[in-house]
Amino acid sequence: MKRPDLNQAIKVAIADDHALFRAGVKTALAVKKDVELIAEADNGMQLLNLLKHVEPDVILLDIQMPIMDGIQTLPEIRKDHPNVKVIILSMHNDHSMISKLMEIGANSYLTKNSDSETIYQAIKTCYEQEFFFNELTNKALLTGLRTRRPEIGAPQDINLTEKELTVLKLMCEEKTTKEIADIVDISPRTVEAIRDKLKTKTGAKSMAGLVMYAVKNGIIVQQ
Repeated sequence: MKRPDLNQAIKVAIADDHALFRAGVKTALAVKKDVELIAEADNGMQLLNLLKHVEPDVILLDIQMPIMDGIQTLPEIRKDHPNVKVIILSMHNDHSMISKLMEIGANSYLTKNSDSETIYQAIKTCYEQEFFFNELTNKALLTGLRTRRPEIGAPQDINLTEKELTVLKLMCEEKTTKEIADIVDISPRTVEAIRDKLKTKTGAKSMAGLVMYAVKNGIIVQQ
């Protein structure tokens, strides 16, 4: 995984068919010295074309857009630009939709009535730590677990080392890579290596998938 350069401005692109909303986000981010809005698109197809010429670190992606919506666009971004962080924007807080989008590669999910500081914090946190979890995403993921029928033949006997279990629990507690490294007394690079190994062992494709694996297998307890 590409390591973020914390000394340069975070390059952001936004895809949303409401010009007024884009303008509002642009104005809000303009006062932040460590964030730079480099591209705007009206729909997913236009965004994918822009990504052939610009390389944002974070994308703000609206769900409901004409021509190509966010749900269709997200897998294409993941396929061709795996290191880009994607924050979903929506007017709705449907738990099943949030859970689905987090599973297929979203790094966070915000409602459009989120204040500008929350959007800024989500951008920074996704860039630096890969995910920005909030009450909305956490509830959605846990609701998804409660309503989903157990997968027949799901691997229950994966052997995780004590260190892997410790790191997984700390990740589920939303500890940062640096915090985990300090607690376990290993380097941040080792934390990232263990996270990648956990994904390989469990078959999870994202942090959301790892959280689901941990809850399903009793590694962490649902609240």
